[in-house]
Amino acid sequence: MYDLIVIGSGPAGLSAAVYGIRAGLDLLVLEGKPMSGGQVLNTYEVDNYLGMPGMNGFDMGMKFREHADAMGVSCKTAEVTAVIDHGQSKTVETADGAVYEAKTLILATGAEHAMLNIPGEEEYRGKGVSYCATCDGAFFRGRDVAVVGGGDVAAEDAIYLARLCRKVYLIHRRDSLRAAKSLQNKLSDCDNVEILWSRTLSAVSGSGLVEQITLRQVEDGTEEELPVEGVFIAVGMQPNTQAFRDNVPCDEKGYVLAGEDCATKVPGIFAAGDLRTKQVRQIITAVADGACAVASAERYLNGN
Repeated sequence: MYDLIVIGSGPAGLSAAVYGIRAGLDLLVLEGKPMSGGQVLNTYEVDNYLGMPGMNGFDMGMKFREHADAMGVSCKTAEVTAVIDHGQSKTVETADGAVYEAKTLILATGAEHAMLNIPGEEEYRGKGVSYCATCDGAFFRGRDVAVVGGGDVAAEDAIYLARLCRKVYLIHRRDSLRAAKSLQNKLSDCDNVEILWSRTLSAVSGSGLVEQITLRQVEDGTEEELPVEGVFIAVGMQPNTQAFRDNVPCDEKGYVLAGEDCATKVPGIFAAGDLRTKQVRQIITAVADGACAVASAERYLNGN
């Protein structure tokens, strides 16, 4: 019977593990992938994490794990298939048939950017293909870029990039945006933003780095090449919550319902990082969530 089981070993999970160990909790980290770090591993360079400007994303993920290892955090690679609440105890079932028991759980499995699954997307990820304008926009200052999507995030990304880039193309498969009217009004005020209607992104190409993208007309299927140095894909996020959606309340998109204290609707179960309902999903906010979740778990344990 552990005091705490942390599910996930990205920034939120490893932060929770470090804070949990420092609090004297007997804890275990279950990680679904063979390497810790989460989304940061696929980021070419992180320039907005306080005190670590210009840090390679992979190196940052390794530093997070090294810190946890140095603190004596115990990690096991296991794919979690179910989380069950028994009141004063919780059980975690894994794909290999193992069952773990704890008094509290911190869910920190993160989220993944929805992908288009087109040629070149994975190959140029971190080399011109990005899923976060606020994370990577500064690397494209003064350059031509494209944003793919038609919702609020795509519009916000285009507005943000318009302040940095020479030219921003907003590519949308329909003839009108889904974004809020207020955002559309701001877009219209950006002289260097051009909306390319009724087009989809069909390929990304270049020599080592992104140099151009291929667009396909929705109506007739004809294709055209557009020279850009960066492409920001904003077609949604997918929280990794499939294993516990049946037992932990989530919103309609699958994000775990939890506030700034990271407490879910189930006593003793907490959510940290990109999988919970929150406004800003960044490395630094995930790390902060890990600390907040442990503080909440401690209060729960002391009260029981």
